[in-house]
Amino acid sequence: MRWDHLRLDGDDGPAPPLIERGAVARTFDTPEFRGMTFYEVRARTVVNKVPEASRVPFRWTVNPYRGCTHACSYCFARKSHEYLDFDAGADFDSRIVVKVNAAERVRAELAAPRWRGEHIAMGTNVDCYQRAEGRYRLMPGIIAALAEAANPFSILTKGSLILRDLPLLAEAAARTRVGAAVSVGSLDRDLGRAVEPGAPPPRRRLEVCAALNEAGVGCGVLMGPVLPYLSDSPAQLEAAVRQIAEAGATSVSAITLHLRPGAREWFLSWLREHHPGLVVPYARLYRGGAYAPREYQERIARRVRDLAAEYGVGGRAAHRRSPAPPPSAEPPPAAPPQQLTLL
Repeated sequence: MRWDHLRLDGDDGPAPPLIERGAVARTFDTPEFRGMTFYEVRARTVVNKVPEASRVPFRWTVNPYRGCTHACSYCFARKSHEYLDFDAGADFDSRIVVKVNAAERVRAELAAPRWRGEHIAMGTNVDCYQRAEGRYRLMPGIIAALAEAANPFSILTKGSLILRDLPLLAEAAARTRVGAAVSVGSLDRDLGRAVEPGAPPPRRRLEVCAALNEAGVGCGVLMGPVLPYLSDSPAQLEAAVRQIAEAGATSVSAITLHLRPGAREWFLSWLREHHPGLVVPYARLYRGGAYAPREYQERIARRVRDLAAEYGVGGRAAHRRSPAPPPSAEPPPAAPPQQLTLL
């Protein structure tokens, strides 16, 4: 059965998903949560192994939430909401599953004899510092459990709420390897507001990067997704990397937009509404599947690497104790309107 780990402890035999049974559904009558429903569940496990076929450079993740109030139109994790019998569009943005026992499960799973202390990546499916975290406060307990076990971990986020936990992260960094990265595709505020309406502005994320590095928690930047025709011009890439360098990022790496099922339909719907003239160019570019042509991806990655070297990204923070985590798959956006450029 899908999502067995979201069933109640003590359940035996076949049963429908927890979401359909014993979850507590809450709504909050405050402006930031209006129109949203939160399903509070007690997960059986939260330290999850990444499928072998995945393209990411880590084996274990912790995701205290499913669904994300950042509402990024391109989010690759949208399809996973369908496994809970929700849709990958509006439901993903507004029906959030909250694993309220996440911290206690992390502590228990790290204490199990079979656990080998491997690196745990967070923020790799949906953002653990989305707005819901301000109410549920799951991350302090998770960070504390990881620090007590001296278990290495990394966090990828768009959320400025990570600064609330800066003292905990600094303490953890004194005991184990702690890495952080913020997701910033470009610095175009208008594009960011349109394509990821629930996330903090890109410049605010660079302020987060600077604050983390100043506190001794090494923070890099995942520059992604780079959006073809919208944030991929040489000038846009140069402006983004220059400001990333000014924020003192320990590293920068680029990831080009990929459109898997679920995300593909939702993003193309957004594109038809906001940039109808790009629908046909996108259809051509992504006619081969979820990924842009390899040549295009490599060109973007190479240009960002060259710019990083030019601006000395990592130079001022290379002595930091905690390296940035490896690039994952969760991204952001950015840049000028309808300029048709593929570099």
